[in-house]
Amino acid sequence: MTEVEETLKRIETHKGVIGTIVVNAEGIPVRTTLDNSTTVQYAGLLRQLTMKARSTVRDIDPQNDLTFLRIRSKKHEIMVAPESDFLLIVIQNPSE
Repeated sequence: MTEVEETLKRIETHKGVIGTIVVNAEGIPVRTTLDNSTTVQYAGLLRQLTMKARSTVRDIDPQNDLTFLRIRSKKHEIMVAPESDFLLIVIQNPSE
């Protein structure tokens, strides 16, 4: 098992984690634990939001960059770790 797979397995075993998605630079999900329609919806919307958040951070300070994005709603907490060639998205139930 690769280091990436081991890391994803470890994340998926955390209490409250609903699913994980890895999205490549083109916005295509390459690994997921969710169903296809949910994966496509999260991947597309969160890629756009992450790109906008990164742009905003750079507009404020061109020497800075987005390293992590956390969104909490009444039902879920969505965490996005953007890298240069992929996004790691984790969806969890914050009340668990």
